[in-house]
Amino acid sequence: MTFGEQPAYLRVAGDLRRKIVNGSLPPHTRLPSQARIREEYGVSDTVALEARKVLMAEGLVEGRSGSGTYVRERPVPRRVARSGYQSGGSTPFRQEQADPAARGTWESRSEQAEADGAVADRLGLRAGDRVMCTRYVYRDAGETMMLATSWEPLAVTGRTPVMLPEEGPLGGCGVVERMAAIDVIVDNVTEEVAARPGLAEELSALGGVPGHVVVVIHRTFFASGRAVETADIVVPADRYRIAYHLPVK
Repeated sequence: MTFGEQPAYLRVAGDLRRKIVNGSLPPHTRLPSQARIREEYGVSDTVALEARKVLMAEGLVEGRSGSGTYVRERPVPRRVARSGYQSGGSTPFRQEQADPAARGTWESRSEQAEADGAVADRLGLRAGDRVMCTRYVYRDAGETMMLATSWEPLAVTGRTPVMLPEEGPLGGCGVVERMAAIDVIVDNVTEEVAARPGLAEELSALGGVPGHVVVVIHRTFFASGRAVETADIVVPADRYRIAYHLPVK
């Protein structure tokens, strides 16, 4: 293939994509059938099918059983704010929801578990060491907008009043406040941002379709160089943007 040439299926997908973006094929419109694509663009059934697969993988269209393929409603991306630590005895999500206009809710479930290899590496533990694993589902106006899973070493929090992140006298407070209550002073936090295809269970919870991309934030809190909490925060890439505000010191 010489420079500038495209496979036929990408050329067809690109033209259909332009029609979706410019409104020629508005949301909820049925995508041209495979036979019509074949005739209109002068391509084979295989090319027409591959072009439709591209648009589905991009989240621009969705299949409806027994009905056909339709243009999806294109969401307007919203911001998920990330900033330097702010005191206030709460998590960043809960601080944002203090706004009277906010409509956020959340639920969580904690259970003891064994750290797998990846979590153990992030926490500086050995695989199999005990951790408290807490899974969160965050919603905005009833729509699931973020998933999170956190792990805390029970060597740090075990048999203390803050062993369960969402229960006890400091339940629901941020990691910094909770750790300070047991004389563990958090002095650093790192975040690594990556994108990947969503896992089936993630997309099911977030209302995505197979192939959709999610943004994953790997966050770890440290106290004097020791990791005391690590978490994976997952948001759908087509509906939310991660916005950082970092103070200059």
